[in-house]
Amino acid sequence: MEMYRLLSALPKLLVLIPGAASCYLSAIDRMRFTPAKTAALCTAVLLPYSAAAASLHAIFSMDLNRILFPSLVLFFFLYRRTVDLDFPRALAIYVGVCAIETFPMQFAYAFDAFLHPASGAADLSPEAALFQLGLSCLLLAAFAYPATRYFKGTVDSLDVPKIWYSTVVLSSVFLSFNVLAVPRSYATIHTGRMYMLFIAFEAGAMAVLVGSYVLFYRGASLILEHAELKQHSQLLEMQSRQYLALQEHICQTAKLRHDFRHSLRLLASLAEQGDTGSIRTHIAEYETMLDSYAIVNYCKNAALNALFSYYREMADAAGIDTDWNIELPEPLPFSEFDMTGLFGNLMENAIAGCRTLPEGSRYFCLTAEVRHGNRLYVVSTNSFDGKVRAGEEGYRSTRHGGMGIGLASMTAAAEKYGGSVRASNSDREFFVDIVLKI
Repeated sequence: MEMYRLLSALPKLLVLIPGAASCYLSAIDRMRFTPAKTAALCTAVLLPYSAAAASLHAIFSMDLNRILFPSLVLFFFLYRRTVDLDFPRALAIYVGVCAIETFPMQFAYAFDAFLHPASGAADLSPEAALFQLGLSCLLLAAFAYPATRYFKGTVDSLDVPKIWYSTVVLSSVFLSFNVLAVPRSYATIHTGRMYMLFIAFEAGAMAVLVGSYVLFYRGASLILEHAELKQHSQLLEMQSRQYLALQEHICQTAKLRHDFRHSLRLLASLAEQGDTGSIRTHIAEYETMLDSYAIVNYCKNAALNALFSYYREMADAAGIDTDWNIELPEPLPFSEFDMTGLFGNLMENAIAGCRTLPEGSRYFCLTAEVRHGNRLYVVSTNSFDGKVRAGEEGYRSTRHGGMGIGLASMTAAAEKYGGSVRASNSDREFFVDIVLKI
């Protein structure tokens, strides 16, 4: 009898396999290990666990659900060790998958009640367990494409903890309800029209939950699109300001050219008089005037040049001592939008860090240069007050509860080009080192 219970319990635990696979669909780009190694780690955990749970069920007649549901907490922390996600996003994905997986369980109970109306829910038959496994695999196949094609981008880009926690609450409601709604006796399901109502209600609840996830995706997509449009708008505004500055520069240089002949006449007159001191003074004043009208070209790319000029003006207005050396490859081998996002976030974070100190102590050094012929190295050093918030995934924003959006965006851009971002700090300085493959 115990052997039969042991063998019949194993199919019920196989549902953990598609459930585990579903957790990685939308985090496929955030896996700490290769898919093969991750699968091996999951197998190394799930197989001994399944054997132990089946043994407890067979020997002590323990309800498998009472063994499985508390174990989900342990599985979550194991899941977090295999993905490079912050707590809110990892929890939202995990609880969402668990909530979806409770619906094949409920349909399996309905199927078991049809096959064995006199049985109880505590002993799901092997046929019903295989039915549940089949439904779980179908859900995995159905969600594989949308999760890896669409929802993955939301997971990678949306870093607003409150939004992710709201999905956790929604998923937890459906998860808790399905756990509490497990029929203790199949006789209750066969009362009146309860059987069809049970199936219809579960199907409707599943449709509502999936629809809520779709609406969440659409809402998140709109938020991200709005942020992207805002970034484009800011870049256009910077380019507009740069264009006006160029126009002003053209007007000023035209005036200088017009007045230059008067300076030549004055210098000739002073030279005839032998007044070298006045000549030096006039030349020094003229150089100072030229410097005041000068406009800096950091690179040949108009958008990036406008971006650098914009943040340079911001740094000057904040009393930040700047030392920038920008040498970008020509033509630019990267997406213009990716580079404006990367440098924009880098400079904005550095200037924000400098502003935590009083004027006179603020400085920002930035270097971008090509080395070894195939690598772009970007090194940033800025002063700041030394206060940071760090977690397992790296630095966290001091302005909101999540990861630093700027650092996350820079990391995503660098990884797109096979590069990396490394951030570190001392008591008074913050360092960011970026490498991009050309």
